Parts: sequence; C-alpha cells; structure tokens
Amino acid sequence: VLLGSGLTVLSQPLMYVKVLVQVGYEPLPPTLGRNIFGRQVYQLPGLFSYAKHIVKVDGRAGLFKGLAPRLCSSAIGTVVHSKVLQAAPDCSFSLQPGAKRKESSLEQVLKETSQEMVARSAATLITHPFHVITLRCMVQFIGRETKYSGTLSAFATIYREEGILGFFAGLIPRLLGDILSLWLCNMLAYLINTYALENGVGSAPGSRPRSHFGEGIQVLLLLPQVSTMTEMKSYSQAVTGFFASMLTYPFVLVSNLMAVNNCGLAGGLLPYAPTYSSWLDCWSQLHREGNMSRGNSLFLRKVPAGKRYVWE
Repeated sequence: VLLGSGLTVLSQPLMYVKVLVQVGYEPLPPTLGRNIFGRQVYQLPGLFSYAKHIVKVDGRAGLFKGLAPRLCSSAIGTVVHSKVLQAAPDCSFSLQPGAKRKESSLEQVLKETSQEMVARSAATLITHPFHVITLRCMVQFIGRETKYSGTLSAFATIYREEGILGFFAGLIPRLLGDILSLWLCNMLAYLINTYALENGVGSAPGSRPRSHFGEGIQVLLLLPQVSTMTEMKSYSQAVTGFFASMLTYPFVLVSNLMAVNNCGLAGGLLPYAPTYSSWLDCWSQLHREGNMSRGNSLFLRKVPAGKRYVWE
C-alpha cells in the first residue's frame, strides 16, 4: 500500500495533464516544430509545457488536484485485490512424471489469469467512485470550478445530482479495457515464452550439454541459460503489457470521458465534449473524428488535420 501510494503521488502530475488532454482542453496554441523525420509541423504543447502552464495558474500544488481521492482509490484497490487473490483457490500444482509441460503451463496461465481478472474487476468496481471524483477534481481546472472541492462533499454532490449510478459513470468501458488488456498481455507472453523463447533456446546448437561432463557439470552449464531465459521472459511480459495497453487505450479514453460527461463542469460540456447518450455513442463519435488515441502520447503531439480546438 505504501509503495503504491508513493507511485501514485509521483505520477499524479502526469495523469493530471493526460486527463486534461483526453478531454480536449488545449490552453496553449500550437507551435512550429519538427517531427522525428525532421519535417516542420505544428505541434501541440507537450507534457512539460502543459505542466508549466498549470503551475503558472495554480502553483506547484495545482499539479496535485484530485490526489486525495486517487490515494484512497489506490489504497483500497490494493487491499481488495490482495484479499480476493487470497480467497481464491490455489492454482499452483506440481507436474506429474510424464505430463506434458505445455498443456500444464497453459492450464496454469488460464487459471492465474482468471483469478487475476476477478481480483482486478473487484478492485475496480469498489474504487470506481473514487476514480470518478478524481477525474472531476482534475477537469475543474478548465472552468475554474470548485464544485468537487473535497472527497466527502463530492460523494454528497454526486449522490444528490445523479444518484447511485453517478458513482459508476464510465465503469463498463474501464472494466472491459482492463479485462482485455490482462488477457492479451498474459496470452501473448505465454505464446512468446513457450513457442519462441523456450523452443528457440532449447533447439539452438550447443544448448544441451554433452552427457560425458557429468550431472553436476550439466547443472552448472544450464544455470546461465536458465538465468537468460528468466530475463527474456520478464522482458517479454513488459513488452506484451505495453502492446496490450496500446490496443486497449480507447477503452480508457472513453471511460474517462464518460466519467466527466454532462456532470455540470465546463470540461464535460460543449465546446469540449457533446452530451453522449452512452459509452458506445462516445466511442462512435471519437472514431468518426479520428480521436481514439487522444492523450495517449504527451510528446510530439501533432495538430490533427481539421480538428477544432478552443484556445484560451
């Protein structure tokens, strides 16, 4: 919990800027710069320029708006996730002599991923009200509102104006995105580790030590290979996690937009966002506009062709 809270505090300015960009708020005009190919293009302000603008308006403390409910969400989510995993039946098992390694490995991956899915979904469901409040506290920067000034008062405001369902605005796309990302990451990592790394290293010339060295020497010779395999598998897990998060980013964007849409804040109304009837309506409008990846990158942000922004 302490480690998670520390990471939450450090990442708060990044998330703050990201949320404002996702909503479509651009307080600074584009500047003429160069892309990675050296060609001149008009670029929107990046992370640091955006953060400097926030500091100029609200001071350094302004970068940490919405931190309190986000810390609550992180701490409660960590505890719920841990408790659900502890309550789940143990999916580990030992391989019987002659059992097929790939089948057992796949079965274990499926069981572990299923348990992780249940744990993550439970944590997301319990903490989503705090997530909604966090987003709305951040979006208040756009209209300089103070409607969601405290966590407890924010709960009362949402319940009074929107009822229980207001606490779960944007929940469905968030859950779908988390589940898809988890399964994509774990299954891709399993395929890479099983059919690319293990088979590749196992069938490589010289990968099997000769028997005349003796059993002890064989073990010593295999140790560097095992260490290398472990490192490569950890790298593959990181790569597949990044790839899965890129593919499922539209779910994150739609979820955040629905959490603030038509909630009485300037950032959830025109000219920043129309009133969406559902998250599918939001998805389809973003798709038509070509904005499904808005906010995914906070560097080298090229101005989209034909896009109208509201400059301050």
